[in-house]
Amino acid sequence: MRPGQHRQGDDAAKSAGRLKVGFVLARSFTLSAFALFVDTLRLASDEQDRSGRVLADWQVIGSTRHLITASCGVQVAPTSDFVDPSKFDYIVVVGGLLTVENPVDQETIAFLKQADAKKVPLIGVCTGSFILAEAGLMKRHDSCVSWLHYKEFRERFPDLSVRSDRLFNLDRQRGSCAGGSSSADMAALLVRKCISRDAERNALEVLQIEKARTSADIQPRRPLYDDYDDARVKAAMITMEQFVDGSMSIQKLAATVGLSRRQLERIFIDKTGMSPAKAYNRVRMERAKSILAQSKAPMIEIALDVGFENASQFTRTFKRTFGQTPSQHRAAASRAH
Repeated sequence: MRPGQHRQGDDAAKSAGRLKVGFVLARSFTLSAFALFVDTLRLASDEQDRSGRVLADWQVIGSTRHLITASCGVQVAPTSDFVDPSKFDYIVVVGGLLTVENPVDQETIAFLKQADAKKVPLIGVCTGSFILAEAGLMKRHDSCVSWLHYKEFRERFPDLSVRSDRLFNLDRQRGSCAGGSSSADMAALLVRKCISRDAERNALEVLQIEKARTSADIQPRRPLYDDYDDARVKAAMITMEQFVDGSMSIQKLAATVGLSRRQLERIFIDKTGMSPAKAYNRVRMERAKSILAQSKAPMIEIALDVGFENASQFTRTFKRTFGQTPSQHRAAASRAH
């Protein structure tokens, strides 16, 4: 089965066969990203946490059966040698530390290229998208990476499309996600598409996840300051995030980084192209945008959270910043779910 060939309900899933996923683990891979992905499959595959491989199956595949050490020191043994990649519905590459040279061997790269040739969808989890990009397998596809790794991806692969504003992305024959808890969200999407919503719900309930986030959800903690190199600008914008209710005056903000207000304004105009006040407003609006997409909080509550006295003032500022009202943004995010 390929993405788009969705099964309808549990009965159809049982008759059509199991969702089959192969995992390729890089050296110093991120354990949490792998564990959350595979456990979502495990819990979706059976009822009441019985761990039976009824509706899904998975293997950790590798060029050898040698233990693979995660970045935290825990070791995982491959459960299968490389086999015909078309035996899997998806192959998931779990990356980890970017400082590791040759995170996978040449036999693994050859296997991934073989999977691509056979039209098996490839998914990069955490920094797994770096491995796919290095192998030349992300051309004409978007890569979704953590904001922590966005700059390095751009530097390594300047000709490839990358984004760090979303949790994950499924782009035709490729998928990618930022890692961490978003691994469970992406796995839940595959379960919903390939097995059923009931299976997805069962997995999320056992994992104590209220609701799976979608590819339209914004990465938490995506700091605006990451775009700027000046340490004083970064420090000031971190402080803005800490006082997202707007309670920090520009005068006090300047003092926190050892500058006068006039000096801070000159540096911001020079380094960011906007005043500290405008940057502060942008930080507050980005926080509001995130809350709107991820919660059902009343508009007035969100307005107060980001330092506005009333909802109408907040609505005007939000529309001026993003070109749509908060209600319109929430409705669009809801449709994406």
